[in-house]
Amino acid sequence: MNRWKNGVLYKSLTEGEIDLNLFEEFDRYQEVKRCWRQVEGQWILKKIAFTEQWTDSDFEDLTMDLKNTVKTGGEVVGAFLNGMLAGFASLENHFFGDHGEYLQLSSLHVSNKERGRGIGTELFSIMCRLAWEKGAKSLYISAHSSEETQRFYQNLGCSESTFKHKGLIEKEPFDCQLEMKLEQRFTRN
Repeated sequence: MNRWKNGVLYKSLTEGEIDLNLFEEFDRYQEVKRCWRQVEGQWILKKIAFTEQWTDSDFEDLTMDLKNTVKTGGEVVGAFLNGMLAGFASLENHFFGDHGEYLQLSSLHVSNKERGRGIGTELFSIMCRLAWEKGAKSLYISAHSSEETQRFYQNLGCSESTFKHKGLIEKEPFDCQLEMKLEQRFTRN
């Protein structure tokens, strides 16, 4: 898949295209002020402040993870602005859930200086379409609990997942488990 929208090229990436050089100018910086936490069964926005900035080691791990996603039949899509990676998203190819209805959106990130241009929204739409075409009924997202990240997914129509993926919760216990019901976006012919 290659397509242009608002001056941004959205492109499916092959395993060979995913390397550390791809992320050379990518800035995964986020200043977090508040995060959502579940307290006694209720979601509460708490003052939890920190700065997230990926290291070289984080990018090395990411590169291996994204290569594995492609190798196992998943999808990785990059958003390129002026030839540089401005954002990316990945969709795994392992169905799960009580009825095998979910595919996981395993990553969606936009470089710090490119946020607010609609790149994340477009990447999300592409991932929803790819999941639907693979036969998923819902997209599962284990998402950062920051106020901004949760607002982003809520504005796209995501809600708390009715299914809880134990492995993802164990890996990232503070993430919020979300889903996007794909029937809301598409109808099968």
